[in-house]
Amino acid sequence: MGLSNHIPFDDQTNHNAGLNDLNITLIKQFLKEINSSLLEDADKMPFSELCRSMNIADGPDEYLKPKNVGLLFFSLIPQQYFPSTRVEIVEFPNEDGTDFAEKIFAGPIIDQLRSSLLYIRNMYIKEKIHKVDSQAEAERWFNYPYSAVEESLVNAVYHRSYQENAPVEVRIYPARIEIISYPGPMPPLNNKNIGKISCRRYRNSRIGDFLKELHLTEGKNTGIPKIRKALKNNGSPEAVFDTDDERSYFITTIHIHPEFKNSPVTPPVTPPVEKLLGLFLENDSLGNRQIRELLNIKDRKGIRKYYIGPALEIGAIEYAIPGKPNSRLQKYRLTSLGRKILMKINRKD
Repeated sequence: MGLSNHIPFDDQTNHNAGLNDLNITLIKQFLKEINSSLLEDADKMPFSELCRSMNIADGPDEYLKPKNVGLLFFSLIPQQYFPSTRVEIVEFPNEDGTDFAEKIFAGPIIDQLRSSLLYIRNMYIKEKIHKVDSQAEAERWFNYPYSAVEESLVNAVYHRSYQENAPVEVRIYPARIEIISYPGPMPPLNNKNIGKISCRRYRNSRIGDFLKELHLTEGKNTGIPKIRKALKNNGSPEAVFDTDDERSYFITTIHIHPEFKNSPVTPPVTPPVEKLLGLFLENDSLGNRQIRELLNIKDRKGIRKYYIGPALEIGAIEYAIPGKPNSRLQKYRLTSLGRKILMKINRKD
């Protein structure tokens, strides 16, 4: 992979890939999002010149090769070069870890980052509102402030090593979220001073540059202070940052807000949603027609209003084709939350 002792990994030329491994559509989407002037010239200049201009390719004209950072952001399947480039979200209903549900987010790192954050926001971030008689404004808390989780996960994707054979993990427990990346922090940070001193050494400076352009990081060692501020503003316990003596891992632990400790893990569901979820006991996925037939209901609007819509809203089911919700081939499948709700329903019965 064109390894060098002095060039950072993400800025190294990848000799196992060619320019055809960089996707022009992804590149244009990025240029449009950051409002780059290069977008106007993207269709006029040779693709090789565009890649050079973005500094995502290097080498002589006859042997121009993409850089690792280009493959990570603009290859449709960067996993063919960096197998562990993914985010794994693992939910543990109990602390013993004997039962769990897993969801994997792959693809270009910006897609996996955004998709996993959206999934966490929809599935696990909850708000509690308490109205106080003596004041106009209600008190509000989140079980986990989203900005703290977002910053933690962005930091993990930013600072991990893409040469390590281990993905970024997000572990969801009943009363905490752990975000794990490998290896640990760069020196001089260690397990005694982590979170106490600042360090301007970055493992992936080019990845940080792209994330900064997308306003996902500031790249100025502000991650831990932002996490702490978000937790403090929410009234949450302080985060715990941990590594070992060898700096082989980095774990950020965010504990649940005290107001949610005794709250039910799963949201309440209506009888129609219970019936819908019960159909997935014997089916991995179901389309609209199948659902109507199994429930013996012909009213399409009623099915959507009372069954499918509410189940989607609480995150109990999800689209099998996420990017095309109105596709005629669309089907629905149970989520980890849906499985948890179904287990609770079965225990009740």
